[in-house]
Amino acid sequence: MSTGAESFYNRSMELPDELLVGAIDSHVHAGPVLSSNPGHLDPIEVALEARQAGMRALVYYDVFGGSSGTAWMVNRHVPGIRTYGAYLMNSGHGGMNPRAIRTALAIEGGCRMISFGSHCTYHQASRESTIVDGKRVPLHEAYPKFAKDELSRAIRIPTEGDISDELGEILELVAARPEVYLNTGHVSHDEVFRIVELAQEYDIAKVLVSHPARGQLSVDEQKDLAAQGVFLEGALVDVFATPSPLTHYYAEREYIDRGAEIPSMNRPMATYLETLRQVGADQVVLCTDYGVRNLPTAVQGMRTWITILLDFGFPLEDIRRMTADNPARLIGIEDDQEPARSRRALYPQAD
Repeated sequence: MSTGAESFYNRSMELPDELLVGAIDSHVHAGPVLSSNPGHLDPIEVALEARQAGMRALVYYDVFGGSSGTAWMVNRHVPGIRTYGAYLMNSGHGGMNPRAIRTALAIEGGCRMISFGSHCTYHQASRESTIVDGKRVPLHEAYPKFAKDELSRAIRIPTEGDISDELGEILELVAARPEVYLNTGHVSHDEVFRIVELAQEYDIAKVLVSHPARGQLSVDEQKDLAAQGVFLEGALVDVFATPSPLTHYYAEREYIDRGAEIPSMNRPMATYLETLRQVGADQVVLCTDYGVRNLPTAVQGMRTWITILLDFGFPLEDIRRMTADNPARLIGIEDDQEPARSRRALYPQAD
């Protein structure tokens, strides 16, 4: 990779591909999904494309539960790249369920992340909406049954005072596995700081503030968390997405989130990138959150992320740090042998 000779006005066409070699996408959706919301590629196809590009690793997300079994299967059949599983505390498996967490951590395949969930946190579920007469209406207002059956059991983190025995047991389980990181999930601003506080109290090795939660934090708050060693996630879906529904979590047709607010539509991309620049690259982990049919493939997404960073003049070392080095530290593989630095050296038949 020709780091010294490249500049904003003198970039080779191959530079994004060169920077993609060794990159890690720590947030990939590859199924299984609801039949109402088909994916783009299956997990093996994603891994094959990532390997072809020379990427180092992937972390699979499954919004309905765990993906360690998926990673186990891919690793058996796709040599040359490493994939890892994760577990989201979704409502379909009892939310904050210590038994589910204990099982997820023991499943063969390498669970590296435990998350408080996405669509089934109280913060997220209370904001998912439908459109009525051209206006956004929260699902819990449009459908009283949603409020009774779903919002009532959504995950909430107490921002002060005592925590439940279930939450305490889950924190202990994560703390006992230093290779595993705790993901805040789609929680509120105040819940982020309580989770970080609890993680420190329970001596949890690594915490990642998920991208929707990070979007609620000021630059100074992000800097302060980074100074404490907390990882901050930046997903391409936040800056380069589509206004159509991205993920169907609920099987009921009426509960599809059709009123989602896409961050890229509310503020210029340059604003997002300037915030990223101010926070600094030391604890930022960039990923795609791609995998649904109406977006490009996750691998193309990582290539796009790299190209956008180049377009906005980020130094090559910062791009490398946020797309390769920091994700490796997050999932605990920074000491593993680095992949070859050339796609041609990795897979000569690809060219």
